[in-house]
Amino acid sequence: MKPKQKPTYNMWQNTGFMLRLAWKNCRSVPALCIAIALASAGKTVVQLLIAPGILSKVESRSPISELLIAIVLFSGALFLLSGLEAFFRLNSSFGRIELRSRCIQMIVDKVASTSYPNTMDTAFLNMRSKADEACSNNSSPTQHIWDIWTDIITNLIGFAVYLVLLSGLHPLLLLVVVGTTAAGYFINQRINGWGYRHKEEYAAYWKQIDYLQHTGTNREGAKDIRIFGLRNWLDEIWNRTITLYRGFLERREKVYLWTNIVDLLLSLCRNGIAYAYLLWLALSQGMSAAQFLLYFGAVSGFTQWVTGILDQFTQLYRESLDLSTVREFIDWPEPFNFQKGDPIPDGSKGYEITLEDVSYHYPGSDRAIFSHLNLTIHRGEKLAVVGLNGAGKTTLVKLACGFLDPDEGRVLLNGQDIRRFNRREYYTLFSAVFQDFSVVEATLEENVAQKMEKIDEQKVWRCLEEAGLTEKVRSLPQGLQTHIGRRVFEDGIELSGGETQRLMLARALYKDGPVLLLDEPTAALDPIAENDIYQKYNEMTAGRTSIFISHRLASTRFCDRILYLADGKIAEEGTHDSLLKMGGGYAHLYEIQSQYYQEGSEYHGKAAENILR
Repeated sequence: MKPKQKPTYNMWQNTGFMLRLAWKNCRSVPALCIAIALASAGKTVVQLLIAPGILSKVESRSPISELLIAIVLFSGALFLLSGLEAFFRLNSSFGRIELRSRCIQMIVDKVASTSYPNTMDTAFLNMRSKADEACSNNSSPTQHIWDIWTDIITNLIGFAVYLVLLSGLHPLLLLVVVGTTAAGYFINQRINGWGYRHKEEYAAYWKQIDYLQHTGTNREGAKDIRIFGLRNWLDEIWNRTITLYRGFLERREKVYLWTNIVDLLLSLCRNGIAYAYLLWLALSQGMSAAQFLLYFGAVSGFTQWVTGILDQFTQLYRESLDLSTVREFIDWPEPFNFQKGDPIPDGSKGYEITLEDVSYHYPGSDRAIFSHLNLTIHRGEKLAVVGLNGAGKTTLVKLACGFLDPDEGRVLLNGQDIRRFNRREYYTLFSAVFQDFSVVEATLEENVAQKMEKIDEQKVWRCLEEAGLTEKVRSLPQGLQTHIGRRVFEDGIELSGGETQRLMLARALYKDGPVLLLDEPTAALDPIAENDIYQKYNEMTAGRTSIFISHRLASTRFCDRILYLADGKIAEEGTHDSLLKMGGGYAHLYEIQSQYYQEGSEYHGKAAENILR
């Protein structure tokens, strides 16, 4: 049985966190909480005193003028306090939204800057889903906590005032009220912890629902849904997920139902004793009508204040569980060194990257991608990495550029373990074109430069030229200022797959890192465009160390050395010509690929027959 989890931070620590956030970003928020509480509690006290105060004037046969003055004073006080409360509440919402936005920003910063292995961790992703929910709207815990503390302060003020009013009554009555309410608080606290103890299950359902909603509605999947008739399948998955989610909610609400039952039973006991005592005082001790009305209202109100205090603390406890989730996500441990580290070695003579006795397998997988791999990528070398799907080509690049750390062994930069460096500084050494594109809805120029100001326009054009995109850009009405994408900009354009790949290549060239990583950089290009890129390869990689991954073995002839990966190791290495002469796995793959383009070959003939069919 899985051990029960406890939140890392309690409600006092979470309150302190929100107060520090308010002090740094919007100090008016806690001040307005106190102001609202004073106005609200004052209004309730005035409402309590109105009827007994007027009734006492009537009983004492006071002049009509005094009665009218009392009515006017009470009404004026009530009007003033109600107006102040409404004014403070209206102006408090802006700051509270600002603080919730700050929490959202911290979550976004964590996601954008976290160590790459965390992005593959299911627990991390589930925690993010829960943290996002805690900031999703105006009623979410990161904003609603201020309402709770406003109510707590209001109840504390009211409790103090009513305690003074009831000081003349028997202390046992107050003990009954406080005791029954406290018992309900501690029982409910235990019951209400159920949600936190099952937060992972809850987050898993929301993750599935969010994924299905995105998959079923985004434009990227629209073609597949229509061509393959995926709607019924997606509907079945959706309905099954919703059914499981509803079952979870039913279990949760059945647990929370006990909270209401406990509250009801304790309230009956508490109120019955209090009202019986007051009736005894009225009937046997000669209490006046005004006093009876005052104490009757005060006892009822005192009960509500005590109940309110503990109910709000119970609510604070529940919402603190979600706030703890937000903080736990923000504080999620980082396996990489981001805050400190040794300076990056001098790169005036280039950089050498070494994988020393490296072993690696992905979390949750028993299959080792690499086992005791040794490789040195020399300064200024043009290295190609080839192999069948799943051979570990992309994983090798991720290890080399510091996205992943090996399970065993070391990755060295000029002889030093990269774990000694600030990982973000280490990333600055690399320019890359990955298989997954990350085009931002911005201008074409900004996508190349990856910034908005101080862009070197001549350098942008030079990089576009090397990437083979100059002609396309010059044909656009807005040129470099053309917006990419139509989700943000109405006048945006959408580039083809090949054009996007060229844009990503231009971006990598603009960064001008000393190490260039190219993971299938020509996969979306036609043969003519691909050949154009190859012809410019030496120019693009001049003065850089480059790592080139490709399935098309003809492209590797431009590299100084080729690695053929198989079975978690470097099966073959050498130049294009030497590997062909070796007659091994590389030569076999090259022969298969080349025969598709050779007239008279068996492969070419079959391909032609298929086309003619």
